[in-house]
Amino acid sequence: MKKKEEFSYQDAITEIETILEKMENEELDVDVLSFQIKRVSQLIKLCREKLHKTEREVEKILDEMEKEEE
Repeated sequence: MKKKEEFSYQDAITEIETILEKMENEELDVDVLSFQIKRVSQLIKLCREKLHKTEREVEKILDEMEKEEE
């Protein structure tokens, strides 16, 4: 996999949905199917990383807010 690409979470979700819709409608050629499945896998991984990063950031902010209240 190449260097992590910059993307918005919503753009990634939209791309995943588009690929899945094409798969469900059998619009993908067999020659492209493998590539598209790999692409979905990469996008899911990137989305998970983005979600985990956001979760850590939110927890940090909440911890800081809690410390300020003490």
